[in-house]
Amino acid sequence: MSEITALSKDDISLTAPAQTKMAELIGQVEEAIEGVRVYATPGGCSGINFGMTFTDQINDNDGVLDCDGFKVIIDDGTMQHLKGVEIDFVDRGDGGASFVFNNLQPMGGGCGTCGSSQGGCA
Repeated sequence: MSEITALSKDDISLTAPAQTKMAELIGQVEEAIEGVRVYATPGGCSGINFGMTFTDQINDNDGVLDCDGFKVIIDDGTMQHLKGVEIDFVDRGDGGASFVFNNLQPMGGGCGTCGSSQGGCA
């Protein structure tokens, strides 16, 4: 049986804009939400897409990064692809805003050298 792991900023980090936006979004949802889950799905030019969603549970195989006012929760399978990644929030000012994953390591696939994958809270 695995146990929940405390993640550090060496594992994954959030820029100040990302922390501010996540705290704002968490403040808009019900109290039962434990935090923001970062997940991976097959696909995309690097072979994996990353996204985020609210979650009301923390599993035994999850790592947790405690932030000011919220938690970032990542299962160990996803974490192996995100080690050293920085999550940023970019607001382009034209109504287009998104969370961006910086410093992704290329994992094969057609264009995995871009180093960035976009995801959003749903």
